[in-house]
Amino acid sequence: MKLETVLHLITQYGLVVVFACILAEQLGMPFPGYGMLMVTGALAARGQLSIVGLLGTSVLACLIADHVWYAIGRRSGRKVLKLLCKISLSPDSCVRQTESIFTRFGAPSLTVAKFIPGFASMATALAGAIRIAPLSFLVFDFIGSLLWAGVGLGLGWLFSSAIDDILATLGQLGRWGLMLIVSGIALYVASKWWQRYRFNRQLRMDRVSVDSLAGLIDGGQGPLIVDVRSDLAREEGRIPGAIPSTGDHLPPELLAHPKDMMVVVYCACPNDASAVVAARKLLEKGFRNVRPLAGGVDAWIAAGRGLET
Repeated sequence: MKLETVLHLITQYGLVVVFACILAEQLGMPFPGYGMLMVTGALAARGQLSIVGLLGTSVLACLIADHVWYAIGRRSGRKVLKLLCKISLSPDSCVRQTESIFTRFGAPSLTVAKFIPGFASMATALAGAIRIAPLSFLVFDFIGSLLWAGVGLGLGWLFSSAIDDILATLGQLGRWGLMLIVSGIALYVASKWWQRYRFNRQLRMDRVSVDSLAGLIDGGQGPLIVDVRSDLAREEGRIPGAIPSTGDHLPPELLAHPKDMMVVVYCACPNDASAVVAARKLLEKGFRNVRPLAGGVDAWIAAGRGLET
């Protein structure tokens, strides 16, 4: 198949192709949704596709995908966030970061969610998990989808001549041009997987188990426990005696703690990601015995240990 054939199919079945591509991307698959918007925007500038039809189709695809994640979030709660964090190609899309943004801006953050890498699906699922009103979700998600799709199509329309030149050059290469595009997409996905692999390697660090921590607490030798989850997550309760710590701000209790005594850090992220990052920062600040809690607060609850509010 040649590039000209692909472009002909996009021109002939543009709305269907755009709908399928955007829907797949918003559901979490590694599809070049924004690239498709720009290409079809350039085709619309030449009068080969309807810009209004493309915009409506793109927004509809976004709304369907977002409502799927919203419904899953309402049904499964925060469990869906951990699943998304595990399957995401972007290691920066951790539960804590998503909750922090959502805690600060609430439902209006959905208007810019699609412009933030790794935040879109997490934000829509979180909106369902914390039970944002369906009407509020629909309004802000619609605005965000409209802005996201409109910018993509607008860029394609604005730079249509440059995109035409690129497509013409690739078209002259025939099958090789199509292979270059496919190779570029494959390299993009591979780079994301490599980025995630390197991130996971950085998470290798000695943990303390729930049983060990519980034994220390029950024996009266409990270490200082630091909760690095978001304020939103801490509303459900925390491990008894834990002190909250957000971002680079270190609470006074932590600063006053002897740096040679044990500190246990926990979160609610897959692979204890936020806890490991926070633990490494504490080690850099001179603390010598810092360990993430294996499994975080979920492991603590699963072991039958209680939380305090």
